[in-house]
Amino acid sequence: MKAMILAAGRGERMRPLTDTLPKPLLAAGGQRLIEYHIRALVAAGITDIVINHAWLGAVIEQTLGDGSAYGASFAYSPEGEQGLETGGGIYRALPLLGAGPFIVINGDIWTDFPLASLPHVPEGLAHLVLVDNPDHHPDGDFVLSGARCLAAGSPRLTFSGIGLYHPQLFAGCSAGRFPLAPLLRAAMARGAVSGQHYQGAWFDIGTPERLAMLDVLLRH
Repeated sequence: MKAMILAAGRGERMRPLTDTLPKPLLAAGGQRLIEYHIRALVAAGITDIVINHAWLGAVIEQTLGDGSAYGASFAYSPEGEQGLETGGGIYRALPLLGAGPFIVINGDIWTDFPLASLPHVPEGLAHLVLVDNPDHHPDGDFVLSGARCLAAGSPRLTFSGIGLYHPQLFAGCSAGRFPLAPLLRAAMARGAVSGQHYQGAWFDIGTPERLAMLDVLLRH
């Protein structure tokens, strides 16, 4: 199985930290955010990793290299400075991800979720990890009914930014900039998205304040 780490965001809310450094390269607990994901993937036996980038993408490649320092192999998917959003970024990287299901992780989260616990193949087109709603996102994203994800209803949980996708989720898409969420909602309407509720540690590093809180937590 291969995996993709989404690292193309501009990180507007993290400015000025992201004016000179891509958001996934920001550090907490003495380690770059993206390195936590890399090491978690390798620990789960996943060493073929695709990393997309846009803003300051060359810095990401120069910093991380070919992956050998982490016991992995990296392939990069450059998108230009504007980026292609989540859906467009994954679609562009499909030739690098192969014909089988693959894991995608947002580069700007921190979690201790055990990636090895993900299914090897989604029951439908996608399998999502959902978490409790954080204070800054109280309304959540999706509903978990048994093992099935739904777009409507309650109570709602927050999408963690960790998912397992089948390439067929992107059937009919065209190259360009587009979000992932509408594809997921359409698949949910067909009963083709499963999910699980993770109640362990998870943080969305969307502001300098949250990054500082995570740094303190990890250091102590």
